[in-house]
Amino acid sequence: MEISWGAVVARRMWRHGLVEPVGAPVEAVRAMCGAHAQIAAAGEVSVALRVGGADRETVQRDEELVKTFGPRGTVHLLPLDDLPMWTGALSAIPGNGQQPEPIRMTPDEIDQVVAAIGEALAYDDLTVDELTEEVVRRTGEWARTPTIPAFQGAWARWRQAVHVAAHAGVLCHGPMRGRLTTYSNPHRLRPFDPLPAEKALTALLHQYLYSYGPATPQQFARWLKATPTLVRPYFEDLPQVTLNGETAWVAPGDEDFPDDRVDGVRLLPYFDAYGVGSYPRESLFPGKAFERATARGQAGNYPLLLVDGVVAGVWHQKKSGRTLQVTVEALSPLNRRRRKLLDAEVDRLGAILGATPSLTLGDVTVGAHA
Repeated sequence: MEISWGAVVARRMWRHGLVEPVGAPVEAVRAMCGAHAQIAAAGEVSVALRVGGADRETVQRDEELVKTFGPRGTVHLLPLDDLPMWTGALSAIPGNGQQPEPIRMTPDEIDQVVAAIGEALAYDDLTVDELTEEVVRRTGEWARTPTIPAFQGAWARWRQAVHVAAHAGVLCHGPMRGRLTTYSNPHRLRPFDPLPAEKALTALLHQYLYSYGPATPQQFARWLKATPTLVRPYFEDLPQVTLNGETAWVAPGDEDFPDDRVDGVRLLPYFDAYGVGSYPRESLFPGKAFERATARGQAGNYPLLLVDGVVAGVWHQKKSGRTLQVTVEALSPLNRRRRKLLDAEVDRLGAILGATPSLTLGDVTVGAHA
């Protein structure tokens, strides 16, 4: 079955809550297959703009969400009920040895640290310094050795295993203590057992395809930070379609695509899941957008202006007190109707952030992540 790119865009936009809002933050996060939250404010805006009448506090109050390390080892908001799937799938992905060999932890050291983290967080929320002391007490002084390059010196050796502990299901983010991040054990929120690896990866693939399909093994592997060799067997027996002359896959029983096309203007923050998870990149970021809004094909570095579901520019915000200045760089002129839709989108952004917004159309002169 051959499908059009317009039909793919329309289905993704509807399913992401970008045409009509969903009812609760956890519904939005599940629809996105996880919300990137490395930058907390951006992650909360990303979810809130998909929920009718929501703001950042609405997202923060949703007790059905957990903040932890998700795909690609980056901080995400995930549905608490989905942790069995996520932990089972992510813990099945072999480590890629990011640290150089001289300082890389051995598998036995990682196992020791993960066990120590789980024990230390079983009853208390701890800051990273407090958790360091607990891990060292349970494993040895070797875990304290500064080895990981950081902005101010080097982090302790044990911190190489933080995302491993999260994927094992024994670490997540806890409540902020003033300006300090704390870590917690998600079993204190709701006990669970990780799904077996094959069942978990199958479920995660189906959820990804529901949100971003059709897709290929290479695209799913890139999103998950796995290898195509690992994920390819899970695509066997899935329905196939043809997109742009290439074979792609969809979830079982999910071969319907809408006839209607999306029509509208949206502003998505840094690392919004729609831009990060959607492929083909050249279709979502057409023409000048590929160079302007990606880093050599890597999405997420710039907030995105969407027009009719595809990237048509970038934007930047500057918040000062209760004033929000929004600059939008459209790569093609916006007609009067789209300008009104953009005004409404800026107003929505201001409501989410609790600020009075103003809009300027012009070049965004700051770089990525600014």
